[in-house]
Amino acid sequence: MKQTWIDPRTVLDGQLVKLVPMELAHAPGLLEAASPELFRYTPQGPASWTVEGFEENIRAVMTLDDVVPFTIIHKPTGKVIGRSTYMMIRPPHKSVEVGRTWIARQYQGTRVNPEIKLLMFRHAFETLGAIRVELLTGGRNLHSQAAISKLGAVKEGVMRDHRFEPDGNIRDTVIYSILKREWPTVKEGLLRRLESLAMV
Repeated sequence: MKQTWIDPRTVLDGQLVKLVPMELAHAPGLLEAASPELFRYTPQGPASWTVEGFEENIRAVMTLDDVVPFTIIHKPTGKVIGRSTYMMIRPPHKSVEVGRTWIARQYQGTRVNPEIKLLMFRHAFETLGAIRVELLTGGRNLHSQAAISKLGAVKEGVMRDHRFEPDGNIRDTVIYSILKREWPTVKEGLLRRLESLAMV
């Protein structure tokens, strides 16, 4: 059954980025923004490095019941620069995961990721009334773990030998979370961080 807690037509608008509902028309922009190393640790990559491959990936995501996928638009240029997703949506428990995020290489380490997370966390906690937001990443993906920690999320533990990665490696999955009572502090930290980072 399709979830109804998060409206799939949701648009999250920030200073630098806008998160819009993912659609097939975004496939060429996603292809241009992506690179193979971005999908090293995730099975959610495109079927092939073509527009058709990205269209197939978008269609597959859109058939899932418990995801709301966004395309990330860089507002100064209007270009597609990545994607992020609300997933593992559990309305009875007011819990959601923010995941499947990737950002074009040239925007990594800038204010783009913290702004994306501010928009998605704020919507989850302040509009939807979530009590828990989860973030998961691979045990070998140290870059992602550092980025999540920098957001202010709490590392809860590791699911050992959780699933296979595209290269056949058996992945440990590291679990992080932010709780409703922690959100004001996390939000304040994100806002301070954004103030210190230049627009790109």
